[in-house]
Amino acid sequence: MKTFLKIVLIVAAIVGVGVLVLVNGKQPEPFPPGSESASRLQMGPLEVVRLDHEFLDPTRPTAANGDYAGSEQRRLESTVWYPQDREYGPYPLLVYSHGFSSSRREAAYLNRHLASLGYVVVAADFPLTNMRAPGGPQVKDVVNQPADVSFLIDSLLQLSADADHSLYRQIDPERIGALGLSLGGLTTTLAGFHPELRDPRIRAAISIAGPTFVFTPPFYRHHSLPFLMLAGDIDALVPYAANAAPVPGQVPGGELVTLRAGSHTGFAGPAAVMRWLHNPDVVGCWIVQRNAGDAMEEPWFDLIAPPEMGLDYTAEPDLCTLDPLPAAMNTLRQQMITRVVVSSFFERQFSLSAPTRAAAARYLRQVLPAELDDVTYTPPVN
Repeated sequence: MKTFLKIVLIVAAIVGVGVLVLVNGKQPEPFPPGSESASRLQMGPLEVVRLDHEFLDPTRPTAANGDYAGSEQRRLESTVWYPQDREYGPYPLLVYSHGFSSSRREAAYLNRHLASLGYVVVAADFPLTNMRAPGGPQVKDVVNQPADVSFLIDSLLQLSADADHSLYRQIDPERIGALGLSLGGLTTTLAGFHPELRDPRIRAAISIAGPTFVFTPPFYRHHSLPFLMLAGDIDALVPYAANAAPVPGQVPGGELVTLRAGSHTGFAGPAAVMRWLHNPDVVGCWIVQRNAGDAMEEPWFDLIAPPEMGLDYTAEPDLCTLDPLPAAMNTLRQQMITRVVVSSFFERQFSLSAPTRAAAARYLRQVLPAELDDVTYTPPVN
């Protein structure tokens, strides 16, 4: 019996050490001490409340998908992060869109950070592109997600108008932004620029490694919108050269922040534990190729818009063809950079203080690439 207990204790100790190493090991290089980047990386002064809420849109159906018969409504399991302190409200509203075969928890690390700085952030599991979608994740349902974004905006504004809700009068309807990762970046681009699907209440948008290869310059002329692309230059899922690099030249006012050796998967919160891998896109590619199905084989861009609206039906996604995968930056550092870039962009757009807006603009253009040698900023070409 004593021998058995001794073995159990030894195994428990080994597991405990392994967990400690997994959680605390391989830490990224810190930002320069005393730098503006290090300051912007800190959590904001506001206490953050997390609220899980189910929003139901009875006006739009969810399509049949595989063995799923469909539904007469769109169900959006959501999480809202918001500042507990009402004194400084109303706050800007940001809608976060997750990537394919992922979930609303994908960017919790980022959304908590934004809420601590004075934003209300909502993220939902989209009905058919989340990892647990009935019938399996379906890429093509992205065409319905801009309307989901609009519905979330409607729903949060309704909560802000409800005197019995904790968000009462805590959202500023004139300061609404959108952001998303990968397929969520595409959702954000559609919600911001599409001539029929866009929501005019969105005043600024960020695509994090979102696909743009199918869009031509005329697509972005339908609407003027502050737009930033954040991407890694070794992205294996949404290749940098065809998707991120063209943004400053194609999007009026479009900006690009590039992470040297930044992967695609590294932007997602769960990738934090993948920092031990040579490149986390080996996992991201496996997930997408396993679940994408016929969306990668059959043309479907006509579901987004006709060519005359600025789409190139001949464009190829070039998904996961990079071989071998180069070494990627530490995913924790990639997420550190994501926090300071995203928060600074929205601060530049939505702060009520002119000096604060100016400081955020200067940080993105000049200070960020000067302090972090693995980051570059490319201004708009036009």
